[in-house]
Amino acid sequence: MKSWRFHGTGRPLTLDEVEAPHAGPGEVVVDIKAAGLCHSDVSTLEDPQWMASFPRIPMTLGHENAGVISEVGPGMEHWKVGDRVGLAPLMPDGDAIGYGAWDGGYGPKVRATSVNLVRLPDELPFELGAMATDAGITSYHAMVTAGGLKKGMRVGVIGLGGLGYIGARVAVLKGAEVYAADIDPSTREQAAELGLAGVAESITEFADKDLPLIVDYAGFGTTTAQAVETLAKGGTLVQVGLGRSQATVNTQALIFKQLRILGSLSGTQQDLSELYELMRSGELDPPLNRITPNEIPEGLERLRKGGVVGRLIAVYDH
Repeated sequence: MKSWRFHGTGRPLTLDEVEAPHAGPGEVVVDIKAAGLCHSDVSTLEDPQWMASFPRIPMTLGHENAGVISEVGPGMEHWKVGDRVGLAPLMPDGDAIGYGAWDGGYGPKVRATSVNLVRLPDELPFELGAMATDAGITSYHAMVTAGGLKKGMRVGVIGLGGLGYIGARVAVLKGAEVYAADIDPSTREQAAELGLAGVAESITEFADKDLPLIVDYAGFGTTTAQAVETLAKGGTLVQVGLGRSQATVNTQALIFKQLRILGSLSGTQQDLSELYELMRSGELDPPLNRITPNEIPEGLERLRKGGVVGRLIAVYDH
């Protein structure tokens, strides 16, 4: 089979012939139906610091996947050929599908284990199933699992891109009153679509709302600082976005308001299962753009240049 292979930072992906995987003990093989493209893969191609995540090259990237089980290994009899699944990427040891030892979905087949597999409801297309496995569970985990979202809570969301769009909509669907901030004026048009109580350029414009929870999906340093200034006493900031690697915050506000700052990374099988249930209603339908697997390098270049609205999803026609 042919897969897009990563040969190291600063080098382009190449479409190489590789041996098809087979299911070992505790494993299945999944035929990929849809694979999402992620900004972290753009960073992998450009930033040498990411090489620490790849002890084995060449390898196949792609950590946002959904498909159909085509082979079941020993000890995995509770799954069967033909099952529709989404793949939560993280492994217990910190490795992940699309990193380290586990080739990802920029090729037509992947190995996976019990810790990855989540049943994909028949009502959901593979494209949405794939997007949920990374952008979706990262957004959901930060808002619900880490942030402790409750019905009736007032919540701030910073950034209405791929992650923030999902996080804000999840909060609305779970009964929160959501105030969002984004520097892009066009996001004002999303307020009614998402069910937001308000949208502004900066989260500080909602300082009078006494927000107990703010999730920063942008992470541009200034956004983190603005969240600290805006939070209510005893409030929680969940940091997800990494637009900048450092932020300077008002430590007096942090101490005097007795705030909590939590980092959130990816999500769990449980997060993915709960997210799929929300998506089944049809009320959580984030924008996406379908491309062919042959267009994966071109798609990553589009992400690098910016301006892509919605997730890019490579759709396989096996």
